[in-house]
Amino acid sequence: MRVLLISTYELGHQPLHVASPAAALRRAGHELRCLDLSVQPWDAGALQWAQAVGFSVPMHTAMRLALGAGRRVRREHPGLPICFYGLYAAVSRELVAGELGAAQVAGEYEPALVAWVDGLVAPNPPARTDDRPIVHLQRGTFELPARELLPGLERYARLAVGGEERLVGYVEASHGCVHHCRHCPVPAVYDGRIRVVQAETVLRDVERLAGMGARHITFGDPDFLNGRRHSVAIVRALHDRFPQLTFDCTTKVEHVLEHADGWAEMAAAGCLFVVCALESVNDEILARLEKGHTTTEAVCAIELLREHGIETRPSFMPFTPWTTPRDVLEIVEFVAAHDLVANVDPVQYTIRLLVPDGSLLLNRADLREHLGPYDAERLSYPWRSADRAADQLQARLSAMVAQSAAGHEPAGLAFARIRAAVRETAGEPHDPEPQAIDIGSTEGRPRLTEPWFC
Repeated sequence: MRVLLISTYELGHQPLHVASPAAALRRAGHELRCLDLSVQPWDAGALQWAQAVGFSVPMHTAMRLALGAGRRVRREHPGLPICFYGLYAAVSRELVAGELGAAQVAGEYEPALVAWVDGLVAPNPPARTDDRPIVHLQRGTFELPARELLPGLERYARLAVGGEERLVGYVEASHGCVHHCRHCPVPAVYDGRIRVVQAETVLRDVERLAGMGARHITFGDPDFLNGRRHSVAIVRALHDRFPQLTFDCTTKVEHVLEHADGWAEMAAAGCLFVVCALESVNDEILARLEKGHTTTEAVCAIELLREHGIETRPSFMPFTPWTTPRDVLEIVEFVAAHDLVANVDPVQYTIRLLVPDGSLLLNRADLREHLGPYDAERLSYPWRSADRAADQLQARLSAMVAQSAAGHEPAGLAFARIRAAVRETAGEPHDPEPQAIDIGSTEGRPRLTEPWFC
């Protein structure tokens, strides 16, 4: 069968979540084409060619964009089978299964996606009486991703470091997470489990990426140190085989501290920065989210990594139903106090809590009073903050950050303007015409060239 796999957004990376299932489907005997709408135009010819379409939806933004693209497919090709697969595939069933008549596959989706396509070509496919989303979590093996079906790495985000830009490859050594942070969509699907990708497949994929020009690798696992022995073994082999490559990874504050004795080796192997989801610097909010760390521990993690020459790139979720403008001010001042201005993309100061279908936060009584009815289009329950000034601040910062990005505003000036707006809302002295702050030592720190968000 002729299958078209479509990505709408994958954090500015070449979409692994298209390349991996493409390889699995091709091994099963199907013909594949791939389309990445984040860097490629709509391809009417590919849709005309296809006998089935799969939309990769590994995150909220990808899913919202895929809903629009799915509607276009349904208008132009009413009878074409559609499947949404990935972490966000199971949400808004009334739109995906109802309006679009699409299948939904979450978790370790490759086997179920292959089974779906195989079923379309079966002589007498059995009628499926249960149209609920399929959540597949069995252990499996993975094919070498079919990256040759995708645009080249030069079309995607690069590593900026030391005054130059380097091509970046994106891989994952594991899926899922052993933790149950309540705001995260991963535990809603994986329920505290991880599934590893066999080390040799990861390393062969890195070899191919290096051959395509990659000089830096992003390990995009939800938490790279969930399966530490597996991950460290891959890092060691990576450095042995490709000593010229640098890398970054994502892990929780608690793992940074738990494995304090391992960061010297990680640095020597080429680790430039670590993404840590700090979310807030209000310990009560962190406890509500069950983040597993305190603000004091976050400071310790930042300092520990710096001792080894590794920068922390924090991600934040400043706006929750319990947030006050002073909480946001504390985040901004925390960033300034710990020399993180150039480590935090401005969009991070605008992030608002998402409460999708199945969110673990829905079990919290102190959240329900803030929620409105589920909004299937936005894939989330809308909510209002207990402090309306916080909602107004979020809207103001979002507009400021969009304007800043459009005008390519320098990091020091963007931060100064954000800080002034937050201080004003919090009732603190502020400069009505803020000047760019001197970011000094932060210049040239490693970062990816596309600010990311969920």
